[in-house]
Amino acid sequence: MIKRLCIIGVGLIGGSLARALREAGYVGEIVGSSRREEHLQEAVDLGVIDRFDTDPARAVEGADMVFVAVPLGAMGKVMEKIAGALAPAAVVTDGGSAKASVVRDIVAAVGSMPDWFVPGHPIAGTEQSGVAASFAGLYRGRRVILTPLEQTRPDAISKVRAMWEAAGAKVNEMSVEHHDEVLAATSHLPHMLAFALVESLARLSEQREIFEYAAGGFSDFTRIASSDPVMWRDICIANREALLTMLDRFHTDLEALRAAVDRGDEETLLRIFSEARQARDAFVSPVEKVKD
Repeated sequence: MIKRLCIIGVGLIGGSLARALREAGYVGEIVGSSRREEHLQEAVDLGVIDRFDTDPARAVEGADMVFVAVPLGAMGKVMEKIAGALAPAAVVTDGGSAKASVVRDIVAAVGSMPDWFVPGHPIAGTEQSGVAASFAGLYRGRRVILTPLEQTRPDAISKVRAMWEAAGAKVNEMSVEHHDEVLAATSHLPHMLAFALVESLARLSEQREIFEYAAGGFSDFTRIASSDPVMWRDICIANREALLTMLDRFHTDLEALRAAVDRGDEETLLRIFSEARQARDAFVSPVEKVKD
């Protein structure tokens, strides 16, 4: 059980972890920290955290577990502030969507990779943001990826794994590099496509009519374009190499699709659509069973 959990960045991700651990009876006190006091007070009013401090160094004092859920661009500054204030046995983990940038920022902030830090990434979320959107079941049946390094203490890894399992998640481990490649393909690229499609259509002169007649398929595909722009800006910059590789690959495949449409190539179009449908159906069925 976690005696004192400090969450830096009490929004959807951090708030949902707090709710899940409290519901599971796995945490004693929960302390929150962020830049804006009104957001922290809202978290207290909602019962998500017990108290707060806008100074992260003061907030982490006495905590045995610290979860950093801030935009990737702010990760280094947070680590620089809290490193010297941590309790001797404290463990720190994060929820960043790109791990190589987090590792680089921590080394730059602390001077070396500390053995108390466990890089992590919960593969969960919604298009909503803020602590009011948090809920205890966000991580139930979802995957959390840990990317520990050679320096990471085994007991720190075990504590972070146990925390996420108490929240209902399924925990996997992989290397930092492999994580960033996988997430560039499965999460970052889809978000880029959704943002790009909505922005492109919004610039058309007939945009009002287009959105009025948008069907369910448009809504389903572009739902994630309602995600936090600041967070996704940071993800693009942090994981740009892996993301550029996937964007280039998709561009090539899209050009091939365009060429088939231009030629009126029914056979190629049917093949592409059939293979895509089979791949999608094979992916969705087991995922839905886990979620149920």
